[in-house]
Amino acid sequence: MPLLVPTDDGRSLEVLDAGPDDGFPLLYHHGTPQGAVPFPTLERAAAEQGLRVISYSRPGYGASSPRPDGATTARVADDVADTVTVLDHLGVGDFLTIGWSGGGPRALACAALLPDRCLAAACCVGIAPADEYDGDIRDGMAEENVAEYTAVFAGVEALEAFLETQTGFFTVSADDVAAGLGALAPPVDRAALDGELAGYLAASVNAAGRQGIVGWRDDDMTHTRPWGFDLQAIRVPVSVWQGRLDAMVPFTHAEWLAVNVAGASAQLLEGEGHLSLIQKAPEILEDLRQLGGIPTP
Repeated sequence: MPLLVPTDDGRSLEVLDAGPDDGFPLLYHHGTPQGAVPFPTLERAAAEQGLRVISYSRPGYGASSPRPDGATTARVADDVADTVTVLDHLGVGDFLTIGWSGGGPRALACAALLPDRCLAAACCVGIAPADEYDGDIRDGMAEENVAEYTAVFAGVEALEAFLETQTGFFTVSADDVAAGLGALAPPVDRAALDGELAGYLAASVNAAGRQGIVGWRDDDMTHTRPWGFDLQAIRVPVSVWQGRLDAMVPFTHAEWLAVNVAGASAQLLEGEGHLSLIQKAPEILEDLRQLGGIPTP
């Protein structure tokens, strides 16, 4: 069952804690738009590596309170404070972290800003920072994401107007996930949408919309503002994972991150997409555990 954890500024965060009680903590940062719900594929792979999965809904998603400044000034780095709140509440010290898609920047933020606690980070199919990227982050995205990020760059009001036309996605069922994604899910990703993964994605998107568009809006805005930390200053081991066939976050984003995240190891895979890469969870987590120096279970 989810746990509501209070923050120092009067908000609350919806937290899930799954896996072996004696497992080493693995903090999972979900994608955009998603909320924290059970993720059987990841949790099973984590348990095999002796890891305990901790996740939480970012502000405005699920039952997590929005930030008052989320639409205007919030940064990716601000989510690290929430991360610390969650980990401290659970009595967790050192941890590993993995971020998927919109969660990728949050995993990198933990590596940059919590080097005394974050032992290693995996950024999987993660978006690159718009203000530092060499080019337009929309290049190579499917038309749905081009439209979304065009609205982001036009400002908060334009983004709100766009997202209000997309709220039907919040009620998507497992059977309709692939159709709901449109061109964002190429054949390799549609083939990966078995019952378990489709069920997780539908549940997480349903959770994302419990408070309307606020979480989605604020996530999108933070992606395109300066993130609030220096990728070149990261000293924690980081792995970057990406598939060349990804239509949501272009392959070139991972290539850029592999060069610009200090010391990053890159696993840039042919024949994989945004969703199909989830099938590599056992390999990703084994690599992450080794990067963090956590013994074999």
